[in-house]
Amino acid sequence: MKTYIQLDNAVFYAHHGVMEQEKIVGNEFTVNLKIEVDLSDAIETDCIEHTISYADLLHLVGEEMSIASQLLEHVAGRIVKRIKSSYPQIEKVELKLSKRNPPMGGQIESASIIIID
Repeated sequence: MKTYIQLDNAVFYAHHGVMEQEKIVGNEFTVNLKIEVDLSDAIETDCIEHTISYADLLHLVGEEMSIASQLLEHVAGRIVKRIKSSYPQIEKVELKLSKRNPPMGGQIESASIIIID
C-alpha cells in the first residue's frame, strides 16, 4: 500500500521576485505539498510517533518561505531539500509553489514551479 501526506493550498506572504517592487511590497504565494512515506505503522498503532506531523511540515515550509529569494525555483528547491534532509524516511516529495497575480503585464491568476523528487 502506498501512503501519502498532503498539504493543500497553504498560503504565505513573502518577498520573492526579481523586480525591486516585488522585494519591497511582497506577494501572496501558495504551496501544495505531497509526500510519499510509509504510514503503515501509524495506521496500525494510532501513534503520532509513527507519522510526520502536518504542523511540523507546514512550519518547515514557512521557515523557507520567509527567506527572500529572486526565483521560485530556488525557494522550491530549498523546501524540497530541507524536507528530505529532515525526514529521511520520505520516499518522494512533490511540491508546487505558486506566486499569485505575478507582475507580468497581463491578467494571470498565478505562475508556478513544480518539483518532483
